[in-house]
Parts: sequence; C-alpha cells; structure tokens
Amino acid sequence: MGERPIVYYDGACPVCSREIGYYRQRQEADLFTWVDVTRADARVLGADLSRADALARMHVRRADGSLAVGAAAFAEIWRPMPGLRYLAALITTPPFNIIAEWAYRGFLRLRKIWRS
Repeated sequence: MGERPIVYYDGACPVCSREIGYYRQRQEADLFTWVDVTRADARVLGADLSRADALARMHVRRADGSLAVGAAAFAEIWRPMPGLRYLAALITTPPFNIIAEWAYRGFLRLRKIWRS
C-alpha cells in the first residue's frame, strides 16, 4: 500500500479534531497521512473500510495495508512519538490492551453527544 500509515479521523467531532490537531502539530506528524473521513473520497478509504465504519471508530492503515482499529489505532499514532511511545507499549500489552479498548468504547458513547 502506501509508504506512510494513514490516520482516518472524524473531522466533524470537535474533540476528535482537537486531538488530531495536537498530533499534527508534532514533529512526527509527517510520518503519517491524515484523512478527514467526513471530506474524503471513498477511494482514499480503500475497499475494506466503509465511511460508516471509519466514522464509527478510529482507524489507522499501517504501511503494510492492514488496519488498526480503536485503541490499537492510537498505539500506531503514539508509537513514533517521544513522550507517547510508552503509552503505545502499554496499551498493546495484556491486560492493558483490553482496558484501553474498554476505555475507548466508553469515550465513543460520550462522543455521540459532542459530535455535531
């Protein structure tokens, strides 16, 4: 697939956009391609990712073409970022990976309130 991982995010969610904005201001931002799913052409998503799925949960397409979803997607973003890579290591290690996914699912419930 592409050379850089692709971060798919919901640009209509103010909380999501603020967080992505933080990542995009970091020096490591150029390691990723950033795609606002609300504005993206379906071809950018790929055949295995629908717009509805991409808007429902965070997705990162790794350089090898595979998808990381939910909390695992954040680990893909954090892994190359100094000061955050320890979080990536933590949330990909059992049992913290399960706890991180539960926390992310809790956030998704609140996100419905914030998304306009």
